[in-house]
Amino acid sequence: MQAEPPRHPCWPPGVPERIAVPDQTLWQGLAARAQADPDGTGLVFLGRLYSWAQLAGEAERLAGALQGLGIEPGARVVLFMQNCPQYVIGFHAILRAGAVAVPLNPMNKAVELTQYLADADATVVIASSDIAAEVAAAAAGQPSQSSLRHLVVFDLADGLPNDIGAASSQWPDSWRPWLLGRDPRPVSTVLSVHDWDSLVARAPVPRAVPAAGADLAAMPYTSGTTGTPKGCMHSHATMLHNALTAGPWLGQREGDTVLIAVPMFHVTGLVMGMLAAIQWGCRMVVLPRWDARQAARAIEQYEVTHWPNIPTMVIDLLANPDAAGHSLQSLRYIGGGGAPMPAAVAEELRRRTGLSYVEGYGLTETAAPSHTNPRQAVRLGSMGIPYIGVEALVIDLDTLQPLASGEVGEIVVRGPQVFLGYWRQPRATAEAFVDIAGRRFFRTGDLGRVDADGYFHLADRLKRMINASGFKVWPAEVEGILHRHPAVQQACVIASRHPYRGETVKAVVVLQPAYRDRMTPEELVDWARQEMSAYKYPRTIEFADSLPRSATGKVLWRQLQRRQDELDAQQNPGET
Repeated sequence: MQAEPPRHPCWPPGVPERIAVPDQTLWQGLAARAQADPDGTGLVFLGRLYSWAQLAGEAERLAGALQGLGIEPGARVVLFMQNCPQYVIGFHAILRAGAVAVPLNPMNKAVELTQYLADADATVVIASSDIAAEVAAAAAGQPSQSSLRHLVVFDLADGLPNDIGAASSQWPDSWRPWLLGRDPRPVSTVLSVHDWDSLVARAPVPRAVPAAGADLAAMPYTSGTTGTPKGCMHSHATMLHNALTAGPWLGQREGDTVLIAVPMFHVTGLVMGMLAAIQWGCRMVVLPRWDARQAARAIEQYEVTHWPNIPTMVIDLLANPDAAGHSLQSLRYIGGGGAPMPAAVAEELRRRTGLSYVEGYGLTETAAPSHTNPRQAVRLGSMGIPYIGVEALVIDLDTLQPLASGEVGEIVVRGPQVFLGYWRQPRATAEAFVDIAGRRFFRTGDLGRVDADGYFHLADRLKRMINASGFKVWPAEVEGILHRHPAVQQACVIASRHPYRGETVKAVVVLQPAYRDRMTPEELVDWARQEMSAYKYPRTIEFADSLPRSATGKVLWRQLQRRQDELDAQQNPGET
């Protein structure tokens, strides 16, 4: 039997190195909370309080409605919305019906949605009315044999207090028409469009569905090690592991309050926000979108104890004069990942709250953290140490053998939170894992090293990926959409340094000859803005006569990236 790795010298006192994951479903977490504390407040959404019993009861009714639409165990149901109570209810309703939740980024446009809906082979989409038209447009482009049949629509306003009028004056101007509006239901010739409230009102009690921890629960999308979207198959058990570890590692306990401002379509918001809060009986304070002033007010008003986030949110909050007057003293934990935390911002946070920012590292494939800093021994700028139940190595890219401390190689991990594989992509799944001394490790695709004290550090980009404020942008996907414009002959997407977003998207484009005298970069940027998610479209476009290519004709994107890195360094000489 393989010997267990020794306990890390900075391991938090009292925290177990491993936890036992019970053989149960994620639905059972909400059901148990509703039974134990039915009248307790489970969720707060812009002033409206939801009890645990309300959340579970509405999820039960929606589950019955989904079964009435023909949903069978294992069917994929898409969640397409910003953070809201309906997200929590919809996610658990899908699981209660025995189906698989597919969270999609609500910033996706129809052209982007098309590939996700087809790949997931989804049967039903649950969407907020403000973006439901994108689903209808995407469905119109699906093949006739598509399994997609139903669209369930609700208004975000349905999740608000009845007397929200006066309170809404405190919102950002852009929130009022968006949250208070009631958009017309889209008309579709290929989908049956249903109103959430009408379905739930007549829903039967859902049938019992045999389920176990090993069953497929959710399928968030990532691009893995290439630019092709892939569904990450997570069981109830893989997600439940990291939700349960929030208690001992983050000091989360019943009666605490978690601010969920990171999107729940992302594993950080889904697992370390929503699911962890439910498992530990913590009140969820949900923001529909990020706003520094609203976050600061919520932290003070609801005495938030835990705030998982990305560093740009902390930068925003500390720099916002409207947020400065609100107390942050209730916080006991603040941390996250997705982008570097500037040392000056971390110091200001420590001055304001007495807390160190806890940086971590994880992927969609690992259901959030595989590494994180111990709260009592934070090393700023590092990924931290392997998380509860995780074994991590740095391996040589050629030999695939473990490297010594200080040497740079690919980071690989194994643990109970690692996904089952990529949906219907056995080859990609096989390539994502490597066997080392009889143990199966997931290849993260990131380069890093381990220092002498056992802390991991990211070293370089192995995947061709751009990290814009914590959102993963896959160049191949952006290039594919750019090529739909008749003016674009060739396109190569790279990262450009950005003082706020960390990285931002830049495209180097070769125009078709007919457009070279009548197209501007600004016009192409404007077009891209309409076709892609807000975080994804190129903020700058550079026209070039040609792109550098290898002898086999491949675009040498690394050459363009190095040139951009040098340009960024010249323009920002004080940054490291």
